[in-house]
Amino acid sequence: MASLHVDHTAMEWTSGVPFYGPAAVYDGRDIVQLKVLSDRRKEGGGITWLVRFTPPSGKLIKIVATALSDEHVFSLQGGRSTKGGEPSQRSGGYSLNPKGQPHSAMIATETMALVVYTGEPDEINAMDVVDISPAA
Repeated sequence: MASLHVDHTAMEWTSGVPFYGPAAVYDGRDIVQLKVLSDRRKEGGGITWLVRFTPPSGKLIKIVATALSDEHVFSLQGGRSTKGGEPSQRSGGYSLNPKGQPHSAMIATETMALVVYTGEPDEINAMDVVDISPAA
């Protein structure tokens, strides 16, 4: 296979519904959007995308998933949060969810990440938009 070169700045964001399910839309607005940079699953490879999460004001996106292949997540902007909406992992962070690993994320601010799967993307077990919990 020849090298692949993609200008992600020229690509349009697309709906995350095909991978994240119908909860990727909230009040008629896409809150999960993707730019699929490469998809080599038909050749036995993986899939790589940029993902952008835009939770509604005062709410957070809660995702529960299972890794169907090794998942590498590089946080480029924003990051994961606590139930109270406080940052728990900021941009520049890296996470690895190995194949079979159940995991979750809560996202309270606009967040963008580069996600690299070595095979199939995560199975999304649940995705909800919930109110940010007040601090205890």
